[in-house]
Formats: sequence, C-alpha cells, structure tokens
Amino acid sequence: MKKNMGIADRVIRTLLAIIVTVLFFTNVISGILGTVLLIVAGVFLLTSFVSFCPLYSIFGLRTCPMEKAD
Repeated sequence: MKKNMGIADRVIRTLLAIIVTVLFFTNVISGILGTVLLIVAGVFLLTSFVSFCPLYSIFGLRTCPMEKAD
C-alpha cells in the first residue's frame, strides 16, 4: 500500500474521530446514528494511522506530496 493521505488529511480525520467518540460517550449522539458515526470514526482513525484510504485509490485521489523520482 502506497501512502495516499497527507498530514492535513490525517489530522482532520483524527480530530473528527475524537470529536465523534466524545459525543457518543457523553450521549450527545446515540442510537443507530451514533453507532454508525462511531464505526466511521474508527475507520477514520485506522486510515489515519496507516496513511492509506481505499476510497482515494479507487477514485485516483492523493493528498500527500508526490515522491521525487530519481
């Protein structure tokens, strides 16, 4: 897997995941919507840690800088 996520994208996803998690555990969001958002937050965290987003590769997107070719 090649990296396809830049630092800003990773930070934004991590912050969103933290916010959703806090809102879920303080019962601001609950029910099915809360559960779905918590799962999405988990996916955001996972993709942030590995710097790879499968949807980006499907659509040919990259938010990380291009590597220099020798």
